[in-house]
Amino acid sequence: MPKQLSERLADLSAHAKKAEDAVAAAQKETHDKIVSRWEQARADATATTEIVNEQIESVGDRATKDWNARKAKIAADMDALKAKVVRKKHELDARLAEDDADSLEWDADLAIDYAIAAVDQARLAVLDAVAGRIQALEARRAS
Repeated sequence: MPKQLSERLADLSAHAKKAEDAVAAAQKETHDKIVSRWEQARADATATTEIVNEQIESVGDRATKDWNARKAKIAADMDALKAKVVRKKHELDARLAEDDADSLEWDADLAIDYAIAAVDQARLAVLDAVAGRIQALEARRAS
């Protein structure tokens, strides 16, 4: 695995902070500057979404089905995972436990990429909303 999960979570935190800072700055900026920020946010969101899609496609149908199932029932999966851990302590040998850990780390890494893409898309949506509000205020002033 290229990065530790703690490093991936730090990436997620950095993306969230970047989105927060962009919104705070956008509320004090002109419409043209917000449009510029929006275009950068769109490019970032597109890039991160493409990375997630490439990772999903690279693993094939199995990963897509597993990922979609996990998104649909994450609460149930957490309960199942807890039960599985208890069961696996008695059933698995070291090799199978290592394979299971690799799979869980891959799932966690993909979930972090998905979260980063979602944060980037949220930043884009918020900047779009701020720009729309400014346009509405400018239109009201002009009339």
